[in-house]
Amino acid sequence: MLKSDLVATLVRKNGLTQKQAELAIESIFESMTSALCRGENIEIRGFGAFHVKHYDGYQGRNPKTGERIEVKPKRGILFRTGKELRDRVNRGVDRKA
Repeated sequence: MLKSDLVATLVRKNGLTQKQAELAIESIFESMTSALCRGENIEIRGFGAFHVKHYDGYQGRNPKTGERIEVKPKRGILFRTGKELRDRVNRGVDRKA
């Protein structure tokens, strides 16, 4: 599914105009992005949670030359599905294997 599919769904199901739906989706994504950039976690009940994980810096090695390099600290984003979503997805699986 693409962002344009989300916009089309809002237009179809809620009677919004194309512009209103685009603005709603952009506002949601911008709010989520801002929260993650501030280091906040996002939890959407029944769907899942986005967590910001902090990674410490360390001494790495270039595998090609063997040269030691400094890897700077960084942050990554992890997503963990909610139980309702996980159960719903698994119900659709054909278990013939």
